[in-house]
Amino acid sequence: MAVAPTAKGWVPFGEHRTWYRVTGVVGGELPAVVVVHGGPGSTHDYLLNLCSLAEHGFPVVHYDQLGSGGSTRLPDKGADFWTPELFGDELDNLVHRLGIDDNYVLYGQSWGGLVVARHAAQRPDGLRGLVIANSPASYELWRCEMDVLRAQLPPGVDEQLRAHEAAGTTDTQEYFDAMRVFYDRHVCRVLPWPGDYLASFMEMADNNTVYSVMNGPSEFTVTGTLKDYSVVDDLDDIEVPALLISGRHDEATPKTVQPYFDRIHDVRWEVFEDSSHVPHLEEPDRFREVLLSFLREVHPTANAESEATSHG
Repeated sequence: MAVAPTAKGWVPFGEHRTWYRVTGVVGGELPAVVVVHGGPGSTHDYLLNLCSLAEHGFPVVHYDQLGSGGSTRLPDKGADFWTPELFGDELDNLVHRLGIDDNYVLYGQSWGGLVVARHAAQRPDGLRGLVIANSPASYELWRCEMDVLRAQLPPGVDEQLRAHEAAGTTDTQEYFDAMRVFYDRHVCRVLPWPGDYLASFMEMADNNTVYSVMNGPSEFTVTGTLKDYSVVDDLDDIEVPALLISGRHDEATPKTVQPYFDRIHDVRWEVFEDSSHVPHLEEPDRFREVLLSFLREVHPTANAESEATSHG
């Protein structure tokens, strides 16, 4: 099997710069798959196994969103700077700067799903398809569902979490240990956590500016600027084929995903029975099969081309 070449670098974004990694060669007939990570404020690392798509002819673009990973870090910026519009503009800029805006597919995971949905609603000419993975359509729905999931935790765990949140001690080991009970159920059920996931988790713990401002202290405590953010009203404007992905145990519960299914015109929804928030790590073989099937439907000639590439 041929090994896909990898290129890394930065593109300018206003006064700042966005770090990216390209696996495979862009500019061919098959669309580039642009991977938009979650958080906000996480990094690309936990999504690195999507690079395997390049073995089937699909070039893969990862990047770290502004404020995280290898991109410009701006720890002194406040809530007025870190807006959903900023990250939408950054995605627009990246696609244009890499010269792939005439032929690409977007893959948005968690927070990244809202970013790509908003982008797709603008109906860019070169967008061929859309994957929204483990993503709520509305943080209002998300917050309501977090209360449901928290109530199902073992006795005493939610009470301990809420006590720390009320006291402002969410940076303590005790809060982290209680938080892990939720994460091991609803975020990543593979134990110990895979290295790629742990890399992003530790990066965000070390540099939590964006996450703390926009989200809050944890996945299930959204107190930041996103707490009322929604893309539901944008979904009717999405015209490209879309694939929804979620896990049976996902913190992005069916109620949070349902608006995508109800309002995107051409959409199908795959639920991974043994997964929570990261099916690409929890059920990698089925995940790869589902994603490749969708990409080949978006670009029918991909079947022949990907066979030639994988045996090259």
